[in-house]
Amino acid sequence: MALSYSQRPMRVLGIDPGLTRCGLGVVDGTPGRTLTMVEVGVARTPADDEISQRLLALEEMFEAWMTTHQPDAVAVERVFSQRNVQTVMGTAQAGAVAIVCAARRGLPVALHTPSEVKAAVTGNGRAGKEQVTTMVTRLLRLADPPRPADAADALALAICHLWRGGGRSRLTELTAAGPGRGQARWAAKARPNPIYPGRQQ
Repeated sequence: MALSYSQRPMRVLGIDPGLTRCGLGVVDGTPGRTLTMVEVGVARTPADDEISQRLLALEEMFEAWMTTHQPDAVAVERVFSQRNVQTVMGTAQAGAVAIVCAARRGLPVALHTPSEVKAAVTGNGRAGKEQVTTMVTRLLRLADPPRPADAADALALAICHLWRGGGRSRLTELTAAGPGRGQARWAAKARPNPIYPGRQQ
């Protein structure tokens, strides 16, 4: 028996922003049901490159993941205060690029704090990275824990969004819009980039 459209899994792209390492994780699921990892990875940019080139490289990676996986929503870690201002700036810039990429496709974006994600995945808002990785591995039934920690954090963000009610609101919207994840507005074709000839946007 086929599932009704409202029962179909929601797909969330979790992004743990960063300039040197940016975690990306795609998870399918619905609240109260089994979760499935679709893909996980880490985008890296050289520390000695210009900031403009590093952000452009991240944009291209985000666009590629969104085109390939066509998520229903994007969950990005909310930047919180740290002593290292330079690190916070880079994280915020990377997160902003991810938000813009999602907005360009009409995808809803949710910002979740690290403590919110930890609480959703482990039940403890002050859990360490190893504890988060262990729970992500268990929840997604993975043979091996995702490495590095940025990858596990991205999956945790996606799980948090699915379990914090984001899935229900998005599924309601999708049901009203009709079936099919691959709607025309998400099948965005690559366009020439006027600033960097030869690249696409």
